[in-house]
Amino acid sequence: MNYQYLTFTIEDRLATITLNRPKAGNTLNLEFSKELEDVTRLCQINKDIGAVLINANGPLFCGGGDLDYMVNGEDNVELALKKLADSLHVGFASIARINVPVVAAVNGAAAGIGLSLALIADITIASEKAVFVPAYTAIGVSPDGGLTHMLPRIIGKKRAQEMLLCNRKLSAQEAESWGMINQVTNPDELADVALKTASQLAQGPTLALASIKSLLNASSTQTMESQMHLEGIALAANSVTEDGQAGITAFLNKTKPEFKGR
Repeated sequence: MNYQYLTFTIEDRLATITLNRPKAGNTLNLEFSKELEDVTRLCQINKDIGAVLINANGPLFCGGGDLDYMVNGEDNVELALKKLADSLHVGFASIARINVPVVAAVNGAAAGIGLSLALIADITIASEKAVFVPAYTAIGVSPDGGLTHMLPRIIGKKRAQEMLLCNRKLSAQEAESWGMINQVTNPDELADVALKTASQLAQGPTLALASIKSLLNASSTQTMESQMHLEGIALAANSVTEDGQAGITAFLNKTKPEFKGR
């Protein structure tokens, strides 16, 4: 399917979503949001996908919501913002429910809901030129995109308060030191580093990786005992999958396993 504001490809078990509205800073309007929702749903249901890479064309990763749409897209700003937020939240919830690993390659500014998009990935790799900024209070509004849920869990409540209340902008190096992102690269190397990481994950034991994501997501509401119970169930289940059997056999034979995602 052809999209106006993004490109979507699947190759060697890797799905790549490329934000492609560079002249508008990859800002999200309602149509862009619906396209993002569509491809993330495809990533949820396609069993041939082993990992997802989210990247962007142009100097910005994502400049947030499209202010022109917010002001002129509907009868009033409140309606436009509510419709856009509701649509984006469906897409973001779809990303959060993707079982396979999601990698984000942040090439430039990630602002507003663009910050949420960068952080919702399991692995976030950024160029040295990237910056991370909430931007909401600069226009007198509050966050969306699950940012008030994700940010304190990633960097802690006090730093999240500082960042959101003071509209604190972080460089890529600061974001890495705060534990917000995983890696900072030279701008010329970002695409290759992100692709290598995502491709390695795509060729991994998909069901085991899905279990790890599920276990990590559940951990904040579990006791140690209940978490270990869930771990035991997942471990046993993964041991009898095709990949689990291949991995165990390869380990015993001192060879490299070839995982099939099954």
